[in-house]
Amino acid sequence: MAKPSIPQGTRDFGPDVVRKRTYILQTIRAVFELYGFQPLETPAMENLDTLMGKYGEEGDKLIFKILNNGLDNPAKEGQIRADFEKVLQGKNSSGITERALKYDLTIPFARYVAMNHGQLSFPFKRYQIQPVWRADRPQKGRYREFYQCDADVVGSQALLNEVELVSIYHEVFTRLGLADYELRINSRKVLAALAEICGGADRITDITVAIDKLDKIGPDKVKEELSTRGLTGDQISIIEKYLNITGTNEEILASLSPLLGENVSGKNGIAELDKLAGAFTSPDSGHPTPGSRLFIDPTLARGLNYYTGIIFEVKAPARVKMGSIGGGGRYDDLTGLFGVPGIPGVGISFGVDRIYDVLEELQLFPADVHVGTQVLFFNLGEAESAYAFGLLGQLRQRGVRGELFHENSKFDKQFKYAEKKNIPFVVIIGEKEMAGNSCNLKNLRTGEQQTLSAAALLQYTF
Repeated sequence: MAKPSIPQGTRDFGPDVVRKRTYILQTIRAVFELYGFQPLETPAMENLDTLMGKYGEEGDKLIFKILNNGLDNPAKEGQIRADFEKVLQGKNSSGITERALKYDLTIPFARYVAMNHGQLSFPFKRYQIQPVWRADRPQKGRYREFYQCDADVVGSQALLNEVELVSIYHEVFTRLGLADYELRINSRKVLAALAEICGGADRITDITVAIDKLDKIGPDKVKEELSTRGLTGDQISIIEKYLNITGTNEEILASLSPLLGENVSGKNGIAELDKLAGAFTSPDSGHPTPGSRLFIDPTLARGLNYYTGIIFEVKAPARVKMGSIGGGGRYDDLTGLFGVPGIPGVGISFGVDRIYDVLEELQLFPADVHVGTQVLFFNLGEAESAYAFGLLGQLRQRGVRGELFHENSKFDKQFKYAEKKNIPFVVIIGEKEMAGNSCNLKNLRTGEQQTLSAAALLQYTF
């Protein structure tokens, strides 16, 4: 008999974990709704051509492809083997795979907008909370199946959208107790200007893919990679000077201007960064203020091909080793990939699984997050349980989450059940209590016990 197992990089979630995850998701969802975003869901799988070529060369390698049905057809065996050889060589073959698990929520959202743009009211603000899949190497904080929470606005070029997305990040992480997060921003326009100065606009992918690895491989390895990608020594020197820019937001912008400010794209990108960072300096702005949590970071690249303007990345608090727990950016023609040009957009994503790990390590989940059942009625016999079941039904009508123990057992067994399930209250009703239309209510957290009338129990605040 095979030993039960699950695929590497995936997880089962027991009740305690699900309750904690629900706490995170409900917190994020509440903020999304607060800012006027509407819910959306898309299929777990997409057509392969919807996804391929949208995430850069590194991202495309991590897409989980799905084998077509009917591959066991003897009449097609020869063609299937030939198609499979193409796949092994890194090529696509519709004969063996036409669909893939979605890599993120942004491209499926763009596909949805392209298919439904005639019926949508713009700007269209949507949020989406669903699992995605990546053929990555599993490690701490990195899984092959994980949830994303996205909020996007399409149909508007106003920088006000970026301002609100920064506010959403701040609101969510403050509510979760992670007020010491870091939100780093940059502009793909600035990176495009750097590419133009270093050989042409077509260099942006080579440069951003290399820069995006800076935290992992260090500056020397980045320079080596840029060299292998065909950049000259002078061009690499310009990029090195760019990567060495540090200081306050004001100092960084001041250093970027002489390096890139003569370039039209660079000038526009610097102006947008200045405006976004400045939106939160006024105490009368009316928005939740990130204050010192908002950093301009020239090394932030987010090597995804579809970003065109401001880009975001949220770093976990320094007291925990985790890295990015969110990110996003502007994509001014994402739907153009699907034949519907001219619909600008901007969005952010929350890394729910990493946020969970951070809250768990820092012990920031609320004490009552584990509470499912609020009250357990002991089972002391057939007549007593029937009476208790009637009271339980009335409490449930009031929204109180309750259970009746499934069988007449010793008190010790029923108490242990309540303790293991973290049920805070138990109700004990025997013959005497039935005759007097009363009950014994015990608070397992404080040890306090009191006798109440049935009417008082039904009004009790659990």
